[in-house]
Amino acid sequence: MSIDQHIEELRAELRNAVYGDERCEIETELELALAEREVMLTEAYGEISAEPPF
Repeated sequence: MSIDQHIEELRAELRNAVYGDERCEIETELELALAEREVMLTEAYGEISAEPPF
């Protein structure tokens, strides 16, 4: 599953979440997935390096 598919599934789950604790858990997972996608895109366009600094 691609990161974009995962994000869309989380958004769908969030729309259907009834309980507060469930919503909070999904929101946290969605934020992490969005941040992961941002890192992946930034690395892909060469703006940052995945390698640790020396």
